Amino acid sequence: MIVLGYILKKEFKQIFRDKTIIAMMFAMPTIQLIILPLAMNFDVKHVNLAVVDHDHSSYSRQLISKIGASGYFNIVAAEPSFQQAITYIEKEKADLVLEIPADFESNLVREGTQKLGVTVDAINGTKAAIGGNYLLSVINDFNQQIPVNAGRNMPSGAIDITYSNWFNPLAEYRFYVVPAVLVLLLTLIGGFMSALNIVREKEVGTIEQINVTPIRKWEFILGKLIPFWVVGMIVFTLGLGVAWGVYGIWPVGSFVTMYVFAAIYLVALLGFGLLISTYTSNQLQAMFVAFFFIMIFMLMSGLFTAVDSMPPWAKLIANLTPVTHFIKVIRMIVLKGSGFADVQKELVYLLLFAAGLNGWAIFNYRKTS
Repeated sequence: MIVLGYILKKEFKQIFRDKTIIAMMFAMPTIQLIILPLAMNFDVKHVNLAVVDHDHSSYSRQLISKIGASGYFNIVAAEPSFQQAITYIEKEKADLVLEIPADFESNLVREGTQKLGVTVDAINGTKAAIGGNYLLSVINDFNQQIPVNAGRNMPSGAIDITYSNWFNPLAEYRFYVVPAVLVLLLTLIGGFMSALNIVREKEVGTIEQINVTPIRKWEFILGKLIPFWVVGMIVFTLGLGVAWGVYGIWPVGSFVTMYVFAAIYLVALLGFGLLISTYTSNQLQAMFVAFFFIMIFMLMSGLFTAVDSMPPWAKLIANLTPVTHFIKVIRMIVLKGSGFADVQKELVYLLLFAAGLNGWAIFNYRKTS
């Protein structure tokens, strides 16, 4: 333990001596956590709409006014023909075109039914689907409120549906994405910093001096792991402060449970970084290898796409990464207030990752005499 104490003293001095590393470890995650969730907003609003009104009746004007007042659409053009309106989609100035046919009002009054034309720019599939559904919802609401339909008797036994959003009442995307971004930044700090650690010793030539000392392998690995574990826990705490101060997100569940998972996750991640460091011979190699794996972690962790919607082979890969499990746990604790019993299976996964990756790193570090 005395030897480990000297190694830790050396590592902490080395970390805090380099001002660039300090900025990377503390300032960078804080700034990114403030900025990234604002940019990663997947809510579809301000859909640009071009309108073709062949009817120019009171009903068609009411429908256009209702669409414009919904808060989801910007009416960017009102053209006399579909051919002129479609150019707005071609020039990416509009996302949808609504075509109201002639005799729109008279057909509604006389026959009670009328078709509308909706053309959607489907290059952005998500925006196309959601924007189209928004427009259909507004049209359906208008259909129920216009005088010709409002006076009709509804069939007996009609179902009236009410719903509520649990855990995120206003369905705000920031509540979903901020905890995941916090995990991502913790992953970047732990994965990259630890991956460059042993390699730095190789590049400056101090690894040979360490190898001829009586330091044991586990002491050396622990000495490299503990300082970045402490830094990671500080970054995690700063991230929770930013989430509360900037976005108003306060964990509903237990802080103790959350910090236990954060501590184990960091051990697993730092073991992964140290493992990369034992396989590579310079910092450039370590950085590229770490970047390769962390990109996979990011894209398959459920940060952007739900794991449940992935194909079976992708689900398997996603579940073989510790990031997936920690993002799931953080969202459950922060948003749902899940207790330890709800997330204990994820704890087993993280413990296995931590033991396996660190054991592999210790085994692979070859200390020559």
